Amino acid sequence: MRSNGPIEIGSRLELLVDEHLVESMQGVKLRVHNPVPREIAMVLDRSWEGSGSGYVTTFHDEGVHKMYYKGSDLVFTNGALARPVDSVCYAQSEDGITWDRSELGIIEHDGSAANNIVWRGQGAHGFCPFVDANPACPPEERFKAVGQGQFEEKAGLWALVSADGLHWSLMGERPILFGTPFDSQNLVFWDAVRGEYRAYVRFFRDQQVRGILTTTSPDFGTWAEYEQLRYPGSPDEQLYINQIQPYARAPHILVGFPARYIERGWSPSMEALPDAEHRRMRSDIHDRFGMAISDTLLMTSRDGLNFHRWEEAFMPPGIERPGTWAYGHNFISLGLAETASALPGAPAELSIYAMERVWVGPASIRRHSLRMDGFASAHAPMAGGEFVTKPLTFEGDRLVLNFATSAAGTIRVELLDAAGLALEGFALGDCDDIFGDSIERTVTWNRSADVSALAGTPLRMRFTIADADLYSFRFSVDQ
Repeated sequence: MRSNGPIEIGSRLELLVDEHLVESMQGVKLRVHNPVPREIAMVLDRSWEGSGSGYVTTFHDEGVHKMYYKGSDLVFTNGALARPVDSVCYAQSEDGITWDRSELGIIEHDGSAANNIVWRGQGAHGFCPFVDANPACPPEERFKAVGQGQFEEKAGLWALVSADGLHWSLMGERPILFGTPFDSQNLVFWDAVRGEYRAYVRFFRDQQVRGILTTTSPDFGTWAEYEQLRYPGSPDEQLYINQIQPYARAPHILVGFPARYIERGWSPSMEALPDAEHRRMRSDIHDRFGMAISDTLLMTSRDGLNFHRWEEAFMPPGIERPGTWAYGHNFISLGLAETASALPGAPAELSIYAMERVWVGPASIRRHSLRMDGFASAHAPMAGGEFVTKPLTFEGDRLVLNFATSAAGTIRVELLDAAGLALEGFALGDCDDIFGDSIERTVTWNRSADVSALAGTPLRMRFTIADADLYSFRFSVDQ
């Protein structure tokens, strides 16, 4: 909970993904933005891959984009579904767009190690790696991962370690966590802002409703009691994977992309969806295999427990086409890659990878792109609107916006004192009209950007917006 004093934002980036800084809004609405589908990154058509592949994790490390995913096929025979052994597979990319699945020679498959498999065994299901940024982490454990497996006839979350991200071994003789099935992609990361490891894992409430638990550890060994995530104001929905992570440009904010799981039941609309014959065949094995569908939501948190969850889909299933509108379609990757735009001269953007053609196979991974910080925005139509922030203090000497307007649209910023009065020289009429589409534009008042005299002084900010979106802002020290 926030104290009655001003919010200290310093020079950190603040995203318009919640109302944490908002005191009032008139004619302005926060809205979520959908990533844009791009090219197929990989078709998972090798003999150790197939229609059951997925649970993708990506991160950038030592100049390379690294991707880990489950290789698996779904075999339908005699009215039953068989699942082969899960293989943990590795790919890498120089640019986050073109991916290479080199033969690594680490794990044998069908008598040959000419493949990209890096692990099989305990912890392979939902295998989810991360680079351990804890300063106390020894080099031989720089890469860690967690995955589901069995221990004494019960499910557990196993930990694995690696010095190079390719050669893995179990970390201990028993799982690090118990008490829930873990039959999905669970994750752990080092939270540098809070100085602890944080895990997010799957559970079933009342033995049937899918949800998310969290727990923390100071040392990756001793874990606190689970807590169920809280979504104030959101309806009760089933959430599959969670994909929660610190946003690299603003690590005090956690962003999550849970898969919303819905069993819609059979109806004319369900029967009209793609792959109708295959869908009926799957439903003959288990009804939910055919009639369940999924999409991806956006949620954000500033404490790791309480999340603002958007009910509009962040990544909807999209236009109907073969291999879509199924349970598991558009399950997205854990990890956001910074990639070059296809538009010459445009700034870098974010790439997210999502599954297609699960069930019908071979599964594929499609790249989707999003503008930097572009998860959500404060938006107003041409009629205009405004929002005022809560009292805050900042560090720096200029204000920078990430925004987009139409040719006729505009944004202006007014700085207010504690009583709500415009500060001299920083009134709305002093603010030079802001228009364009930029991820970093400095605000000026009477052609001056200098706000250094106000640093550390409690103030409010008033934004007026017309036919425009404001994605993020920060105060910056001019270099």
